[in-house]
Amino acid sequence: MPDFRTALKDGSILVCDGGYGTLLMSRGLPAGMSPELWGLEKPEVIKGAHADYLAAGARILTTNTFGGTGPKLGLGVDVTDFNRRMASLTREVAGDRVFVAGSVGPTGLFVRPLGPLSFRELVEIFTLQIRGLVAGGCDLIKAETHFDLAEAKAVVVAARAVCDLPVLVSMTFEGAASLTGSSPLTFLDTMQNLGVDVVGVNCSAGPVEMLSTVRAMQERLETPLHVQPNAGLPELVDGRTVFRLGPDEFAARTAELAAEPGVKITGGCCGTTPDHIRALAGAVAGLGHTPNVPARPAATVLTSRARSVPLGRGHAAVCIGERINPTGKERLTAELQAGDFTYAQMLAHEQIELGAGVLDVNVGAPMVKEEELLPALSRTLLSRFPLPLCLDSTKIEAVTECLWDYPGSPLLNSISGEPGRMEELGPLCARLGAPFILLPLEGRKLPVTAADRIRIVEALVEKAEALGIPRRLIVVDALVLTVSSKPESALACLETVRHCTERLGLATTMGLSNISFGLPARELVNSTFLAMCLAAGLTSFIANPSSSRLREAHAAAEVLLARDAQAANFIAGYAGWKPGEGGAAAGGSGGASKAVSTARDAVVAGARDAVLDLVEAELAKGRAPFALVNEELIPGIMEVGDKYERKEYFLPQLLLSAETMQRAMARLEPLLAKEQAAAARPRIVMATVEGDIHDIGKNIVCLMLKNHGFEVIDLGKDVPARAIVDAAKEHGAKLIGLSALMTTTMVRMEDTVRLVREEGVSARVMIGGAVVTEAFAKSIGADGCSTDAVSAVRLAKELSRESV
Repeated sequence: MPDFRTALKDGSILVCDGGYGTLLMSRGLPAGMSPELWGLEKPEVIKGAHADYLAAGARILTTNTFGGTGPKLGLGVDVTDFNRRMASLTREVAGDRVFVAGSVGPTGLFVRPLGPLSFRELVEIFTLQIRGLVAGGCDLIKAETHFDLAEAKAVVVAARAVCDLPVLVSMTFEGAASLTGSSPLTFLDTMQNLGVDVVGVNCSAGPVEMLSTVRAMQERLETPLHVQPNAGLPELVDGRTVFRLGPDEFAARTAELAAEPGVKITGGCCGTTPDHIRALAGAVAGLGHTPNVPARPAATVLTSRARSVPLGRGHAAVCIGERINPTGKERLTAELQAGDFTYAQMLAHEQIELGAGVLDVNVGAPMVKEEELLPALSRTLLSRFPLPLCLDSTKIEAVTECLWDYPGSPLLNSISGEPGRMEELGPLCARLGAPFILLPLEGRKLPVTAADRIRIVEALVEKAEALGIPRRLIVVDALVLTVSSKPESALACLETVRHCTERLGLATTMGLSNISFGLPARELVNSTFLAMCLAAGLTSFIANPSSSRLREAHAAAEVLLARDAQAANFIAGYAGWKPGEGGAAAGGSGGASKAVSTARDAVVAGARDAVLDLVEAELAKGRAPFALVNEELIPGIMEVGDKYERKEYFLPQLLLSAETMQRAMARLEPLLAKEQAAAARPRIVMATVEGDIHDIGKNIVCLMLKNHGFEVIDLGKDVPARAIVDAAKEHGAKLIGLSALMTTTMVRMEDTVRLVREEGVSARVMIGGAVVTEAFAKSIGADGCSTDAVSAVRLAKELSRESV
């Protein structure tokens, strides 16, 4: 058997195995019990499942370690040893005939600011698991069913720290985005920056629904693709989980998916069995793997958790907003020294409104610890705004901390030929998938001519590649010198940009305003120079986007370079243009937040640092606390809910807005109590049912319910029916909310509903989770169901009104 990377290069389609949860349930796995821990007790059953998939034609067997991290296994389990034992079981069945993939699933935890962990801590959690998988004889690491970009990235970083095995990373999407708001293309871009061996999509959809996700990736897909759909979506019938797609129908539809350009590996996820894989292996036997030719390749792509920004000749040039820099800004300097990010966020908002596609972030001021402040400000900006960041510091400690704290692919500004800087920062950028600006400087002499700049660029690119750094991570700074003292500077920049674009295939940038230093009419010079550089191939520029002349030149150039289809952006921004009036941004940011001037605005924007000042200002004017809640905060959180349902907001924005409202409510609650406004709050008991340790969804619902005026008694996770009913009696709750993520624990919801009815408790029962349906709710006697936090609040309000 060849090694896995060699197999990726042949012309065949590799078939992976299928689902294990429902298969193991059919072989004795108790409802609600961890399949991983049960596997320790029943190793022969696990081996039997592997053997059945092997006999069905699978060329890749997956270890029984999906929940094999410390947070999922719980205290008292040696994580590394557990994973070694499970991998050894799979290796024993596979022998040297097929490949063994070490399964790494999500931990159920988030990195800050969404959760309690640092990125380094999350990497260490995965490191313990992957060490065991490697020791057990795996051929590749397979991260699967991930829903957060930072966590998927952490698996890659951990795997690379432990071994040189191939890495496959597969994400699950709910429609057009993952749970935390990453599109398939943003996920792909980040993984390709990290240099993974295979990208993939699995779970949450059947083969037909998964087709749109695959095609969305093909725009920039260069990496082999793995597709592993469900056998449809689960339904609970007579207490059993049922997936409607039978083996033949599943195989036929998945074979159509596998025929898409780029697909190299296929298999089955939830609901699939050895019969499904046997049928699939037969259906794809005649298919060949066709590498994908990207429809719109990019030289470099920057990403945040929520957005990709491609840099390349076939894409609109990107303005990197330069204003979050304390140089010459007394207010920003003073606030940074005080650890206050109010003005920095204001500058970010203004630049986004004016069309910046990336935000440069610099905190270099006296009496500022950049290694602490730069990551903190970056987290704050990323939590409020969707744009990628350009991390701007000469201090290696500061950018290192920031790179380790960033969920996607930031731009590092910059790496030069300064001795040791490439050697120290370059490999870190490669490890963390971070593009960087390459500054053509060596020694103290500025390279004035294009020939000197190009020579330095080529030498530094050669050094980078020798260090294992791919060209996709390199953005060349053309090094703008002022024409008032170096008349040939503009021409040198133009030639450098052309060479990097046409000969080296690299993205380019420049600090634009340097060109006009010491001259009158600087905006006129800058805008003219920008137009010339864009024609030469410039892919981004660092500038102040408030300059109307720059925006005009940028917008017009995009039309003339045939990058603004039917001049749509130009017409939208300049249809009523008159000389000297400026206009809209070229392309715009497509996601800037509304200006924050009221408490409602703060909740909608998630401006948690601003909301208390706005609340205090309203109270000082004499506004009643009750009016503030009903006229500002509640309408604001309801608008957030509407945006979430329209897929304009995702989980990070939802959590940030909820936290903003919580801060406001904490200030107002003592005042509300005096007005007796909170006396009649409806009370709800919330719990994740017995056997289920997933509580992310339940926790989010609890947070939203509190913001909508409910008194929440949160019992936590893995809660027996008896404890839930007793708590409802003790607290006189009118509502009970039950959560379950797994099909194996859905049945425990029925136990609680039955006990509620048997004991004559008057509380209405609502259920929730990714796998629950209205039909299931009715079948167990629940009063309703929801699949997300927003619909859960709506349902709770309806049920609380009905119970009065």
